[in-house]
Amino acid sequence: MIKLRRILMFSLIMVIAALMFPQLYDESNLTQAAAGSGSYDKQIVRAYFPDRHTANKISISFEGAIIETNYDEKYHIMEVTPEQMDLLADAGLEVEIDTKWTPPALLVPQGTINGITGYPCYETVEETYAKAQAIADDNPNLASWIDIGDSWEKTAGLGGYDMMVLVLTNSAITGDKPKFFATAAVHANEYTTAPLCLFFAKYLVNNYAIDADATWILDYHEVHLMFIVNPDGRKKAETGLSWRKNTNQNYCGVTSNHRGADLNRNFEYNWGCCGGSSGDPCNDYYRGPEAASEPEIQAVQAYMRSIFPDQRKSSSSAAAPDEATGVFIDLHSYGEKVLWPWSYTSSLAPNGVQMQTLGRKFAYWNGYMPLQGFGLYSDDGSSKDFGYGELGVPSFVFELGTAYFQSCSDYENNIVPDNLPAMIYAAKVARAPYMIPAGPNTYNLAISADNVPSGTSVTLTATVDDTQFNNSNGTELTQNIAAAEYFIDTPPWINNPTPVAIPMSPSDADGIFNNKVEIVESQVDTTDWSEGQHIIFVHGRDVNGNWGAFSAVFLNIENPTPAIAPSVGDGSGGGGGGCFLATAAYGSSMALHFKVLREFRNRFLLENSMGKAFVNLYYKYSPPIADFIAKHDNIRTILRVSLLPMVGMSWFVLKIGIAATVSLMLFLSIGMIALIISRRK
Repeated sequence: MIKLRRILMFSLIMVIAALMFPQLYDESNLTQAAAGSGSYDKQIVRAYFPDRHTANKISISFEGAIIETNYDEKYHIMEVTPEQMDLLADAGLEVEIDTKWTPPALLVPQGTINGITGYPCYETVEETYAKAQAIADDNPNLASWIDIGDSWEKTAGLGGYDMMVLVLTNSAITGDKPKFFATAAVHANEYTTAPLCLFFAKYLVNNYAIDADATWILDYHEVHLMFIVNPDGRKKAETGLSWRKNTNQNYCGVTSNHRGADLNRNFEYNWGCCGGSSGDPCNDYYRGPEAASEPEIQAVQAYMRSIFPDQRKSSSSAAAPDEATGVFIDLHSYGEKVLWPWSYTSSLAPNGVQMQTLGRKFAYWNGYMPLQGFGLYSDDGSSKDFGYGELGVPSFVFELGTAYFQSCSDYENNIVPDNLPAMIYAAKVARAPYMIPAGPNTYNLAISADNVPSGTSVTLTATVDDTQFNNSNGTELTQNIAAAEYFIDTPPWINNPTPVAIPMSPSDADGIFNNKVEIVESQVDTTDWSEGQHIIFVHGRDVNGNWGAFSAVFLNIENPTPAIAPSVGDGSGGGGGGCFLATAAYGSSMALHFKVLREFRNRFLLENSMGKAFVNLYYKYSPPIADFIAKHDNIRTILRVSLLPMVGMSWFVLKIGIAATVSLMLFLSIGMIALIISRRK
């Protein structure tokens, strides 16, 4: 009873305190208190949260203090001051000292090529620079490694590093090209960001002339990658320190581990405007003494102004034009978020709806939460607000993963495969990033044969999809597909030679565009094509008139041979010098029954190895039989009747799926057996 009274008395005191001092519980004050704490005797704690929404609120107020997050067990691991720990407890959160978490603490000797100690998948600063230089040395026509400035330590004569950018493009193709610029390691302790950026660079270069998309991106776009914006701080973080800022010794003492400026609060645009940074030099969010005071940010801003034209008027309400070009992504960790401007205010940016559409496309690929930057952070002087506010470039932050010191297994199995498609998509849409993302995606490009003699007809198929958005935070409107087209070798943005758009048709039985996802196809006539590799560009349009991003596939033309073998996937009778059974039975590839069988082939048989093997055998052995059947009407009639069960089954599979069709067949079979048995009785 006495214990209960004590609990009730304590609860009453807490309620009275909340009423007397409501400012302690005001979220904005909580943010400032978390950022402005004056004590730096920190300890590691676990702060438990009841739901994802509360987890996000904690990250708004204590972004720099969070080390890891376990969403399954619902806690943040945080490095906090006593004042911050009290604020967490006062907010009603369960907080306990964590005695289990151990950060990496071994220093990697300067210049070793073994990765960060404890994290071999993450390159050191020296490794990153060496690998980037090797990319440029090995691919002089595709890559250049350029110096754009110096880190703070180098400007102070204390060693330091050059500020480097890897530029990827095919230099043999000249002209003004749209730019995609990605930065990483602005905050030094965010391990995953620089390696992901480097992986993306290696992927593009290593797949040039192998993967059609990687090839056309480098042919017609420029990709600019700054792997490490904060190399001095990164070197500190490689020792296991949770080092966030640069290492400027003018702030908070020459030897303090809290010295430096937060580079993502130091950009010029609305620097220090809105309480989203700190004026305390020892604070994790210290914005510096003035806008762009740090040499690292001076170099980044100057470089961005050199590659992106100013496409937005200075007024905060002025929108960039729909035709604006370029995309900027700043890679951070962590939190599994895709963020766009504004960050300094909750107001919608003038191009906010368009950036939301692109952000939801990115989030479709990486599975992250898409939201305006203010929804997670209240910050000013940030990179994404500078990119959009100063230059009108759609600018984003990807918050990678679930920890600053992310394990290599998580990085390799989740972060890389989740985010590589998003990075590729960013490079694809850089030509018109405010318009293209509203259109459908095109994928699953396939041709019935990769290598054919000139004059061969091949079947080109693709999926055009207007539904690929992440709707976890609001719903993007989608439309039916209205058209699809392809271009051979010359995309539509090239004037000489004149590009030629060739329409594609729906491959389903009705032949009408009436769905949000359509499989399209066309017969590609290679007559008079030159020998060698050719590229086919495909994109689709929705009923609102939005053309989506291009995807591409290669087709190789070989020397002509006396006999032309039939090609996998070509069920129309072209490409092989003879017809096939379905063509012989129905007389035309436009027949309804034929189109049902063709759609079944495209959507099911060609999607697995056994189906492909069956199609290969069919096209290998059926032409001579089909040629004989085509000459005898009676046999053609018998074949048509014989194919009816297969056509019917294929139609059911296309309409209701394989599982439902099998269940239906079993039900009918059992019914027939039961009927036969009952009649015998």
